[in-house]
Amino acid sequence: MPDLLSTSLYREVRDPAFFRVLAGKNAPTYVDVLDVLDRECTEQPDGLERDDAIEIIAEVLARHPEFQPEEDSAEPAPSAGTLPPREAARRVLDHLARCHWLEEPPRKDWRRRLYFDAHGSTLIAALRQIAHPEAAVFTDKLTAVCSMLANEVALIEEPLQTVDTCLANTRQGLGELRTMQKSVQRLTRRQLEEDTLKGNLALVFEDYAEQIAHGAYAELIRARLPARLPEAVRRINDRLQDDPAAMAEMQTELLRRESTLSAETARARVRQRLDELAHLLDLVQPMADEIDRRTADFTRRSLSRFRYLQDVTGERRSEVRDFFMKANGMLAGKRLSSAWELPELPALRLPETRMPAGLDSLYAPVTRRIAGEQAALDDEVTDAERDEGLRGMERALRDSLSVRRANEFVKRLPGEKGARISSADLPVTSEADLTELIALMLHAESSEAAYKLESARSRADVNEIALDTLPGARVEHFDLIKK
Repeated sequence: MPDLLSTSLYREVRDPAFFRVLAGKNAPTYVDVLDVLDRECTEQPDGLERDDAIEIIAEVLARHPEFQPEEDSAEPAPSAGTLPPREAARRVLDHLARCHWLEEPPRKDWRRRLYFDAHGSTLIAALRQIAHPEAAVFTDKLTAVCSMLANEVALIEEPLQTVDTCLANTRQGLGELRTMQKSVQRLTRRQLEEDTLKGNLALVFEDYAEQIAHGAYAELIRARLPARLPEAVRRINDRLQDDPAAMAEMQTELLRRESTLSAETARARVRQRLDELAHLLDLVQPMADEIDRRTADFTRRSLSRFRYLQDVTGERRSEVRDFFMKANGMLAGKRLSSAWELPELPALRLPETRMPAGLDSLYAPVTRRIAGEQAALDDEVTDAERDEGLRGMERALRDSLSVRRANEFVKRLPGEKGARISSADLPVTSEADLTELIALMLHAESSEAAYKLESARSRADVNEIALDTLPGARVEHFDLIKK
């Protein structure tokens, strides 16, 4: 019976303190120190000078003011900030050496050189991979497994070699699927933390599109695994496990590789490999379905986040966000089922609304139309109809109150960036100019506006609001400032 993982592991690392370095209160500091020392030792195969190591550690400690020296029976831990930088670095170096992350073998000369432990390099490489994961990829490993199991010549001539290759490819393919699941989960978490529309769209159309949608996920769809995997599993059972000739050939090949095995043991190991291959292939489809579910969840959450950011990043985004953050702070820890009262909130300021014709203007009488015969429409479109359609589109675009129209109006005004123009001096001479004035005031607080408006109403020391008379309208006085 093979040794337990813990038995083999602690036989190699020799001391549990090797792992405690990554779990204590100073773990972030030690991780950065070990990362830098590992890179330096890789560049200097003949070892790192002790003084150089102390200098490197001192530079890392300068970026970790929260570091607290470890308590040691020989050297009591002083309070934070009382040790000189080099002394603190020396203590860190000695602690890592005691935990077997660093080795300082005895030498015949007086020079003291440090070497990074090989197991430590392996663990640091794993931590780097976790901290900086690679983009998810999906290769043709699982597709190749289906093709190899369908290859009758390979199953006849080299059945055991084919099974071993399929096992390796299946394990790698499952690893790629797990990486895809983790990548989608990571992008979903980043999407929920995103607080700008720009970041939301960049995450969807750049990170997600490049890493998942147009890459790994697209390859997974093209592989058509749901249609091919059942046939591959059936081939394992019918063509290998239930075929005496194939089983005998694989048993003979395994005995040739490992002559110490008995015939029964070799046959049991062959069956174990076939069972493992069938089991791993059965796991592929549930994992692919989970990727589909997480991909759909990412798309749904991205759309919800986009709509939310649209709502709270409009003209009053800071006020709305501050309001809800304050409400969350007041009601933190409370449940709807428990007794609590809403704190007193300031009175809401709503604009005055009036209906020119009273409530009766909302009533629209029912109109009855006499059914008539409909004339057939010609399939061919004449040039006159095309021209009329273009003119209609031009009129609709010209009459739309968009921020682009407001910016074009400001662009035509005299003055460069920073120029201040009074509302009384605006060139409003026609009905079309009035609509542009409305667009100007409508989008004044938009993030896309190339201007800003300053009104006397916003100043507390103003009691009376001046009105400017323009052709066809009167407006409160304001100043327009070009951005």
